[in-house]
Amino acid sequence: MTSRLVPEAPAAGFATNQVQHGFTPGAAHRTAVPAIHQTAAYEFASLAEAADLFALRKPGIIYSRNASPTQTILEERVAALEGGASAVAVASGQAAVAVTILALAGRGGHVVAANQLYGGTVDLLQDTLDDFGISVTFVDQDDADAWRAAITPQTRLLFAESVANPIAQVLDIRLVADIAHEAGVPLVIDNTVGTPYLVRPGEHGADFVVHSATKFLAGHGTSLGGVVIDQGSFDFGAEPERWPQFTRPFPRFGDLVLWERFGIGLAFAVLVKSKYVHDLGPSLSPFNAWQILQGIETLDLRVGRQSASALTIARHLAQHPAVAQVHHPGLTGNQWHELAQRYLPRGVPSVFSFDIAQDDADAADDIGRVAQVIDGLEVFRLVANIGDARSIVAHPASMTHSHLSSGQLSAAGISPSTIRVSVGLEDPADLIADLDRALAPLIPTRSAADREDVRHYA
Repeated sequence: MTSRLVPEAPAAGFATNQVQHGFTPGAAHRTAVPAIHQTAAYEFASLAEAADLFALRKPGIIYSRNASPTQTILEERVAALEGGASAVAVASGQAAVAVTILALAGRGGHVVAANQLYGGTVDLLQDTLDDFGISVTFVDQDDADAWRAAITPQTRLLFAESVANPIAQVLDIRLVADIAHEAGVPLVIDNTVGTPYLVRPGEHGADFVVHSATKFLAGHGTSLGGVVIDQGSFDFGAEPERWPQFTRPFPRFGDLVLWERFGIGLAFAVLVKSKYVHDLGPSLSPFNAWQILQGIETLDLRVGRQSASALTIARHLAQHPAVAQVHHPGLTGNQWHELAQRYLPRGVPSVFSFDIAQDDADAADDIGRVAQVIDGLEVFRLVANIGDARSIVAHPASMTHSHLSSGQLSAAGISPSTIRVSVGLEDPADLIADLDRALAPLIPTRSAADREDVRHYA
């Protein structure tokens, strides 16, 4: 006797069977882990339901350009990790920054941003956003007066990183949040390097938090993704004339007013999904959402180990005769050490930088000396990424920040001799040995007297 595993389907032709047999839309399978909903679209129960979904009268998923069940789990999980009210996941961290600023700034808006930012973010802010009529003023993130002075009546947000890439400057989040709120605008924090395990910017006054989920959240260098989290703290209804995108009728949805319909903590996510993700299409694939979810399950274990290993390596480099300076706020002599103790009690992120010592006999050859070090590494990988399980190095001046002017590089603390490090999960002793081998050829070129002048932060 045989048993049927699925109900017998009505008689159908070959073509009908090859498309539809064996699958019931909406069937629950009780999987123990999130499933990959690899579909472009979703079946509606009726035309009335479809009309309600398209008009935002009813919550639900219409099309995978905007959302998928796998993506929804990711959004809810990251929002919970950041202590936020809602989240939107998109195709990359760059997309997360872009849709956030577009949604908040609007036409003719102004952004005040820190000088100390990832190079790709600077490209977006100073180049592409200008095409959208959005202007940007860059300021030293440690200068409270500079933040205040840069704010204009057109300013719609302040933007910074919790821990800057690549010099690891720690932001005084509460200070900048207070400045933003005094001006009636939100603070947006990129917490990619910080991670919600080490710091939750919303607890210190940030209103929106963005992540390149490609990095620490995913953790294995396999999938692109980005997330923006609404902390549910900023009231767009307090000054409705300043935020027409939320407080005036939205013509494409029958003059629905987002703020009235969805309110604090949700209206922003609805605007981003229904307009900017819908229109521009920076969609996160269900498979990438699933892989990021897999990575998040071990976030605290990975980040905790990476943080401890990075501090061990930073302390070693700070004593190395071929290293001029180590930019790691876990070191007691670092300018941001006190802020790191305040905002990062669980540990300092594993992304930091160091400057190789210059050769006075050939100061113009810093790039060649950097190349000699990087090309001599065997365990560290030369990759344009951070937050990976593998340890990675990069040369910001010629890679991630290569589009910045010399003045911008200087303002960000980056020199031609700066090497960025992202410490992975390998044995710290192997990583230290790898750095020592690569740095060794630089030591004989410096005199004993010169070595005494090397700056140490231990």
